[in-house]
Amino acid sequence: MRPTQSDLERARRAWTYRGQVRPAFAVSPGPGQESVWDYPRPPAFVPDGRTVEVYAGDILVAHTERAIRALETGSPPAFYLPPEALDRDRLVASERRTFCEWKGEAEYFHVLGDQRRIDDALWRYRDATGAAAVIAGWFSGYPVLLRCLVDGERVRAQAGGYYGGWITDEIVGPFKGEPGTGHW
Repeated sequence: MRPTQSDLERARRAWTYRGQVRPAFAVSPGPGQESVWDYPRPPAFVPDGRTVEVYAGDILVAHTERAIRALETGSPPAFYLPPEALDRDRLVASERRTFCEWKGEAEYFHVLGDQRRIDDALWRYRDATGAAAVIAGWFSGYPVLLRCLVDGERVRAQAGGYYGGWITDEIVGPFKGEPGTGHW
């Protein structure tokens, strides 16, 4: 069931931090780094021309030099890849759906790897709303389930299991997803 407009407004108001002021507990970025506490809420969507690769085991599932990073307060960026960057023969639609108050309804996909099926490893917002319309139909994936690389650097997974942020050396936190960080 889709949330009502008042549900969306309530969810949007619940966030404590919105990127206007970096909280005292945030790590200060060094040269060439970004603090997730400087990212806005609602999120910004920024083109990224670095090489992005996604593997299921040893199988290359996606490759692009035309990603979009979703930058949202307190969370490592999620990299969204254009549909043509994926090996669509390796995707199986899932029944799982979630809803983001900023992006809309997400649909999930299992990925057929070299050894097994990886459940709910990718997602997309087919009909993304608002500023997120630039990622409508584009895919992102969970680095905890897939091997994701940005310019050859292995991405580390965001904690918590729900969020799909991609942690690279240029990003400093702390990051939402750890216990006690709900609605940071």
